[in-house]
Amino acid sequence: MTELSQRDRLRAIAVEAMRARGLDPDFPADALRQAAALQSAPRTTEEPVRDLRSVPWCSIDNDESRDLDQLSAAEELADGATRVRVAIADVDAAVPRSSPLDRHAAVNTTSVYTPAAIFPMLPEKLSTDLTSLADRQDRLAVVVEFTVADDGSLRRSDVYGALVNNRAKLTYNAVDAWLAGHGPMPPPMAAADGMAQQVTLQDQIAQVLRRRRHEHGALDFEAVDTKPVFDGDALSDLRPEPPNRAKALIEDLMIAANGVCARFLDAHGFPSLRRVVKAPARWDRIVSLAAATGDRLPSTPDPRALAEFLARRRDSDPARFPDLSQTVIKLIGSGEYVVDRPGGDAPGHFGLAVRDYTHSTAPNRRFPDLITQRLLKAALAGHPPPYALEELGRIALHCTQQEDAANKVERQVRKSAAAMLISSRVGERYDAIVTGASKKGTFVRILAPPIEGMLVRGQQGLDVGDRVRVQLQHVDVDRGFIDFVRAAS
Repeated sequence: MTELSQRDRLRAIAVEAMRARGLDPDFPADALRQAAALQSAPRTTEEPVRDLRSVPWCSIDNDESRDLDQLSAAEELADGATRVRVAIADVDAAVPRSSPLDRHAAVNTTSVYTPAAIFPMLPEKLSTDLTSLADRQDRLAVVVEFTVADDGSLRRSDVYGALVNNRAKLTYNAVDAWLAGHGPMPPPMAAADGMAQQVTLQDQIAQVLRRRRHEHGALDFEAVDTKPVFDGDALSDLRPEPPNRAKALIEDLMIAANGVCARFLDAHGFPSLRRVVKAPARWDRIVSLAAATGDRLPSTPDPRALAEFLARRRDSDPARFPDLSQTVIKLIGSGEYVVDRPGGDAPGHFGLAVRDYTHSTAPNRRFPDLITQRLLKAALAGHPPPYALEELGRIALHCTQQEDAANKVERQVRKSAAAMLISSRVGERYDAIVTGASKKGTFVRILAPPIEGMLVRGQQGLDVGDRVRVQLQHVDVDRGFIDFVRAAS
C-alpha cells in the first residue's frame, strides 16, 4: 500500500474532522448536477441594474484566490469627500433559494480552509468562475456605495444592483509591498490606466476610516498567523504572516460596507443577520494583564480604554505585542450571528466598535452573506423579506454553530500540520506564552516556530498571558495533539 504524501495525509485528516463535526466535505450529486448545468455567468436579476462597467474596479485578495467576492473603487468628489463603491458578487442570481446548491451551502454555511485543501461552500465552477468577480469579466453585483468625509464619517450611502467588470486582479502581498515602497508596481496595476492612483486613493480613505473607528474604540491587534509552506506535497515550514497593509485596506472598506448594508435593511423595514461580539466575559483577566504592565483599565468593559492600552503597548513593546494581541483576542471571545428586528437594538461588535454590522461581502464563501444578499435584493426589487424572523433565528444559530465547527476543523488540521513539522523535535525546550487556561486545559504557544500545544504537566497557577519554559513531550499528527511539560527555567 502506497504511503500518503504529507499533503494527502492532512487532507484526509481534514475530511475526517469535518464529518465528525457535522460538516460535509463533498458536494451531493444533485448539487453537482445543478452546477454542471450552468453554462455561463448570470445576466439577469429582478432588481434594477446599473451599468457600471466603466468604473475602475479592482480586486485585492490572496495570491492564490480565484473566488473573488468583492471589487472596490473610489472617487474624489468636488466637495473634498470621497465616494467609495464596493461591488459584491451576485451569487443569489446563480444559486436560487432552496436549490440543491443552496441546501448544501446551508449545511456547511462556510468554506473551510485547511493547510492541505480548501473545501468550498460552492463548487469551484461557481465560486472561482461563474459567481466570481473574475479578471476582466462582466458580472452582476450588488453595489454598496458610501461617501466618506475628511474626518472619516459617512455622509450618505446607498445599495443597488449593477453590472461590473474587474479591471485589475491584484494580490495582497504585491500591493502591500508596493504601498510600503519596497516592491515594484504589480503588473496588473501597471496595465490598467489610472489604477495606481485608484489604489492609492483607496488606501488613503481606508486609513481615514480606520482612524475614525479607533477614535471610537476599535481594537487594533497584531495576530500571530502562520502559513504552511509545501515543497511539492511535503510540508517544509510554518511561516509567520506579518501585518499586511493591503489586507487592512480591504478590511476597512468591508467593515464600512457591512455597516451600510445593516442600516439599509433597517431603513427598509427588513430584519437582518447581525454579526456581534459581546463585551468580554473575562474582562477581569484583561484588567490583570494591563496591571502587570503597570497600566490600568476600568473595572467594566470599555473598548476605547482597551484600544488606548493596546496602542500604548504596541509603542512601548512592539516585539511582544503580537503575543498580547493573541491573548486579548482569546479573552474577548468569538462572535456570533443574531437576528435584528427592524428598528431593533443589536448588541454591536465590541472589537470593531460599531453598532450596525452584518456580514455581506463574501457570499461565495459564507452563507450568512448570501442570506444578507437575498434580503438586500428583495428590498431593491420591492418584494417582502424572503425569510421570516423565526427562520432567520434558526439560520443565525446554525451559522454560529457551523462556523465554530469549521474553526475547530481548521485549528485541528493546522495543529496536525504543526505536529507533522515538529515531530522530530521531541525533547527540545522552548520559551512559551500561555494562550488558554480553562477546564479544557492549559495551552501554550512556543515562540519559534510559532506552534501551540497543551501543557500536560506543570500547569498549576498559570493563566493566559503568563510566560513559561516548556519541553516538547509528545505529538500525535492524526489527532493534532502537541503536548508540552513545564521545564526548569
